[in-house]
Amino acid sequence: MKEVLRTNDLVLISFVRSLFEDAGIAHLVLDNHMSTVEGSLGVLPRRVLVGEDVLSVAHRVLKENGLAHEIRET
Repeated sequence: MKEVLRTNDLVLISFVRSLFEDAGIAHLVLDNHMSTVEGSLGVLPRRVLVGEDVLSVAHRVLKENGLAHEIRET
């Protein structure tokens, strides 16, 4: 799996999840429960990962929806 996005913005995470679900892109959000460890400060970013086989499709979906600046190049 490859990371496509890293952010503290929960609204952005929700939007990206919705975009990927609509496009049929399987994805995984990591560090979703780290707020418990950090004391709910929102300091640790959440990461969105997709399979390597759909990475280019995920990038295209993000770009088409004005989120090119959010793409994490790995």
